[in-house]
Amino acid sequence: MSKTGYIAIDLGAESGRVIVGTLSDGVITMHEAHRFANVPQRLPSGMHWDLLGLWGNILDGVRDAIAWAPQQGIELVSLGVDAWGVDWSLLGCNGELLGLPHCYRDERHQVAYEKTLKRMTPERIYERTGIQFMPLNTLYQMVARFDAEPALLENARHLLFMPDLLHYFFSKVPVIESSIASTSQMIDPRTGDWAGSMLHELGLPTQMLTKPVPPGTKIGKLRAEVAEYVNAPAGLQVIAPAAHDTASAVAAIPAEPGKNWAFLSSGTWSLMGVEIDEPCLTDAARAVPFTNEGGVDGTFRFLKNISGLWLVQETRRDYQQRGESYDYAALAELAGQAEPFRTLVNPDHPPFAQPGDMPAKIADFARETGQPVPETVGQFVRCCLESLALTYRATLELLEQVLDRKIEVLHVVGGGGKNELLNQMTADAIARPTIVGPYEATGVGNVLVQAMGAGDVQDLAEMRQIVRASFSPKRYEPQNTSPWDQAYDRLLQWR
Repeated sequence: MSKTGYIAIDLGAESGRVIVGTLSDGVITMHEAHRFANVPQRLPSGMHWDLLGLWGNILDGVRDAIAWAPQQGIELVSLGVDAWGVDWSLLGCNGELLGLPHCYRDERHQVAYEKTLKRMTPERIYERTGIQFMPLNTLYQMVARFDAEPALLENARHLLFMPDLLHYFFSKVPVIESSIASTSQMIDPRTGDWAGSMLHELGLPTQMLTKPVPPGTKIGKLRAEVAEYVNAPAGLQVIAPAAHDTASAVAAIPAEPGKNWAFLSSGTWSLMGVEIDEPCLTDAARAVPFTNEGGVDGTFRFLKNISGLWLVQETRRDYQQRGESYDYAALAELAGQAEPFRTLVNPDHPPFAQPGDMPAKIADFARETGQPVPETVGQFVRCCLESLALTYRATLELLEQVLDRKIEVLHVVGGGGKNELLNQMTADAIARPTIVGPYEATGVGNVLVQAMGAGDVQDLAEMRQIVRASFSPKRYEPQNTSPWDQAYDRLLQWR
């Protein structure tokens, strides 16, 4: 009997993968067909993503997936791409790519951020968009690009975010998906359309902004030359998943109906929040600030971006450059052996956002705050993990205050959930049960939203029912919480 399959292309800031998700009898199974590195490159015009390298790896992965599926009795229906938020590129009138997409960590965005907030008050921007203020947001990227090359934006026919651009490469149909557009700080969450008057007031062109479409939209068939290269079966569709990776991950959270739960999407970035039915644009939300991003089935992800495992990744990279190589399991083991609460940092300290010299930046923070400077890789990594867990507690408390609700349980999804030390630290720090899994939630959500678009899954509730039937998450109960209370008071000094 043939099983139904979907190809999920999941791009992260550190790596990408191509997955085949198979749906049969209310259960989903996942097969990773291809994995590859994703490394931005510095060019004279700034830091850019290696778009052509990504595209080549994606095609190779899709070809591998298509070759594998028939051997397993899987009939492939569609493919779709999810990725990190905010980054984008432009197409000209004839579909020509107008430059390589910049990486959100490009230093020019900080300058544009400061310039924009001098021209328009944060209160006005938040009232129109409901998005957390971060220099990496698309709004400030556009200001930076317009200042550097105004003709690019003035002559563009389409702006496409990274997943949208790759969907265009597959289908030649330029479509913006709503969850990825919602990360831009340029969308009005009340209408789901662009905050045009705000953009005009900032002097930015808007002719390239088309109305976003919801997750699950059928975009079209593969271009003939792409279909030939990957040996695609006839009729293989491109269906937009929730194209922002966190939106896909949240769709795959195995939450029980009726529970008051929060989510933590754990990876290079940590995104912590709750799912709500209407955007929350209150003064209290802006003061934090929390962000309102689009989800699946008309939901909103009310969340805060936190620096995440980026600090650990950059520390690891620094040691690699010195000739000391550690995998993440070894780093967690060394951190587990290090002294607890020796040094703490604010993960969102602005210098940490830029790549390079992470141990030196952590050491500087320790000296500035009168703490012992970490001396070993285990001490550096334990500092990062404990600081993250305490930051999760601070964010959870703010969510409860702003929304006036008590959160009973935290669901952790994403690759960061494989770090068992951090999971237990999180449960202890927040003093609440922490349920971890599925690790591949982003890919699972991507597949299930495609299935919804194809008519094989009805809605978000059915997606979560499928996830609960398919995976066995791991539960972490709080253990020794009192030392975390004392450490929390220390962390609050620097937030």
